[in-house]
Amino acid sequence: MVAANLSEVSNVSATIGLSLAARRRLLSRRGEPLFLADWERVLMMHFEVDADDLQRDVPFQLDLREGRAFVSLVPFTMRRMRPRVGGRLTAWLFRPIATHDFLNVRAHVRHGSETGIHFLAEWLSNRFAARLGPATFGLPYRYGRIDYQHEWLGGDLRGCVTDAASGAALAYEARLDQLRADVLRPGTARAPIFAPCETGSLTEWLMERYTAFNCAAGRRKFFRVWHPPWPQSPIEITILDDRLLTSTWPWFKDARLIGANYSPGLRDVWMGRPQRIINAALHRRRGTLSTFFEMP
Repeated sequence: MVAANLSEVSNVSATIGLSLAARRRLLSRRGEPLFLADWERVLMMHFEVDADDLQRDVPFQLDLREGRAFVSLVPFTMRRMRPRVGGRLTAWLFRPIATHDFLNVRAHVRHGSETGIHFLAEWLSNRFAARLGPATFGLPYRYGRIDYQHEWLGGDLRGCVTDAASGAALAYEARLDQLRADVLRPGTARAPIFAPCETGSLTEWLMERYTAFNCAAGRRKFFRVWHPPWPQSPIEITILDDRLLTSTWPWFKDARLIGANYSPGLRDVWMGRPQRIINAALHRRRGTLSTFFEMP
């Protein structure tokens, strides 16, 4: 995995530039980041969907690519979530919610001049953590039974997420399609090629997102994250069961899978604190010209 440490990132590529801009945004407020965590064995599946259908389920303006709307499914494992400050003590206190599996279903949105994602739903394997997300970050957490076998060194991956309440499931299997000979023992093993997304590509547009806009009980919030650009490889994926998606969003029956990417993950991802979004009219009364964001 790539470490997202607190040192300056030095690379002039445009993809690195997106990451650096996100870093500056996050650090523009005192006390950031709030948490650190490792995001491991990350799979991203990308679907093109009808923009009008999607917009009805999203309380933010969609961020479209040439008029097209997309939803990404992101199965991954989060480990070692802990506060940035406090050392071993606070890390120990966070152990009950520090490590669990996720399935994020996210749309691509914008608010003002800032682009990001909006979580349509998030299934996770920790009952206790599932109760905390809506109250703290405004996240649409749901409890599910999750089994991920993302054994990328062998090239094959599979996973299954089952909603604990309805029993509906998402199941998939995949295979990495970019392999190279192992440089340490040529001819004896093969491993995927992981690299940042091509600058300006649809894959970069889909994956390199650093702000989450959320809404719970009518209160709109956002939080920012930071990490180096994703090390990723294209992957061939087959959806075996999509009832979890189609039973939750009927319009998903017409969704079109356009591609998928796999990343071994990132270490020490920065996660910002939840912040409240204030409407434009209130800002005009206050006489400010800033973006419509404020701490709660």
